[in-house]
Amino acid sequence: MEESKTIKVSPKVYTELNAFTNLLSKRLKKRVSVDDALEDLLSHVYRKKPSDFAGAWVMGDEEEKEIKDSLKELWRTWKVD
Repeated sequence: MEESKTIKVSPKVYTELNAFTNLLSKRLKKRVSVDDALEDLLSHVYRKKPSDFAGAWVMGDEEEKEIKDSLKELWRTWKVD
């Protein structure tokens, strides 16, 4: 078994954490520990958002033209009724 650690939290945080633990238990339809709830919360902290990738794609002029031409061709196939 892993070694446990004790942390101090304010009464407000404790109340919110217990409320979240109850919500998670209902969502998962099983009993959830505070440790499980914290693990779930922390997994969302490190999840990548689309905005994290802004500016990551370096595109040349030729590639940009190719993509725009491809989009224009697709747009011509759309029919609005």
